Amino acid sequence: MTISSSLNASVAGLSANASRLATISDNIANASTFGYRRVETSFDSLVISGSGGNYAAGGVRSTTERLIDEGGSLVTTENPTDLAVRGRGFIPVAASSEVAVANGNPQMLLTTTGSFRTDADGRLVTASGLTLLGWPAGPDGTVPAFPRDTSDGLVPVQVNVNQLTGEPTTQVTLGINLPATETEANSAGNPEELSIEYFDNLGRSETIQASFAPQVPASGTSNIWTMTLRDSASGNAVVGEYELEFDDSRAAGGTLLDVTTISGGPYDPSTGRLITTVDGGPVEINIGRPGTTEGLTQLSDSFAPLSISKDGSPVGNMVTVEVDANGFVHATFDTGVTRTIFQVPLVDLPNPNGMIALDRQTYRPSIDSGSFFLWDAGDGPTGDLVSFARQESATDVARELTDMIQTQRAYSSNARVVQTVNEMLQETTNIIR
Repeated sequence: MTISSSLNASVAGLSANASRLATISDNIANASTFGYRRVETSFDSLVISGSGGNYAAGGVRSTTERLIDEGGSLVTTENPTDLAVRGRGFIPVAASSEVAVANGNPQMLLTTTGSFRTDADGRLVTASGLTLLGWPAGPDGTVPAFPRDTSDGLVPVQVNVNQLTGEPTTQVTLGINLPATETEANSAGNPEELSIEYFDNLGRSETIQASFAPQVPASGTSNIWTMTLRDSASGNAVVGEYELEFDDSRAAGGTLLDVTTISGGPYDPSTGRLITTVDGGPVEINIGRPGTTEGLTQLSDSFAPLSISKDGSPVGNMVTVEVDANGFVHATFDTGVTRTIFQVPLVDLPNPNGMIALDRQTYRPSIDSGSFFLWDAGDGPTGDLVSFARQESATDVARELTDMIQTQRAYSSNARVVQTVNEMLQETTNIIR
């Protein structure tokens, strides 16, 4: 009985070390595989209680575990949509074959890195057939509130490379100096003209014509101007008229003192903005707050448009797509406009090592991994997303080779025990003879 148990224990040892050698060979084979997680084999002894003081060898049992929570280092690339997770968390993807069938929501798989490029339909996919998933942004570039405990809101990230876009102007900031000498008695009183470009709802260039007419008094200085705004898209109709009074005190000389609305939208002194409605809708114009040097001023004897800024843009073509550290996918157009089109969340689980490992360095949540949650990248327990980067294999070749030497010796020792047991059984047979 004891000799037989010795044989069984050695056979179990051979099998366990063969399993360990298999995991070592897999780790070494994937030493250059991006995103690969190494597999580790551990041994547990089996104890069988003997009877009558006889000892029975139980042998050993091997268990394997993929260390999904241990990642490799990051390396830089030249592709802006090469993505890697720096820290905790996983990128949601789906099999491109499931996405192509379009039979409901594709099953969410998880990975830590991928080289994504646009396919024929503009979706970001890898060469191995994985499609990047994310939440779509609205027309204004904001991402709605999607549920975080389910993957139902995730859709393939699609980039329309040939997309045209234009943004209407909604805000204009004026930095203009009006000549103080024009509001003095006996001055010519000639109005100052300024054309302000804006973009309508269809990306067309239109103009707000601003006219500044000084109020010339019979004597002294009035420090008062009348600003008239006309819209080219409305047939040069007047869309706003305001009386501007400037301060001439020692402390605040040259700054706005008061603004009176004659027609058009009201002026808000707390923000320095007024609302004027052009043909396409309201436009907010910042002329400055009273008592400050921002916006409109009245100094010296020169008319000087110092700065004019606005939002909006003409129609432009998409040229590049990049993903920032928080997972927002930004499309950049040749007009210089950048628009948010998607957000890629990071998925976190209580026990990443409990996930089911699949091919292509992907994983599927399971009961052992716990319930997943979709975080904003860089928020909560998750790390951030790094573009222009890939995550290397977690395999340490030197460590694997060392483990292989140990495994080889253990295997040889178990084989030696089998050989010894065989010789002992042969001796027992010889005694009978």
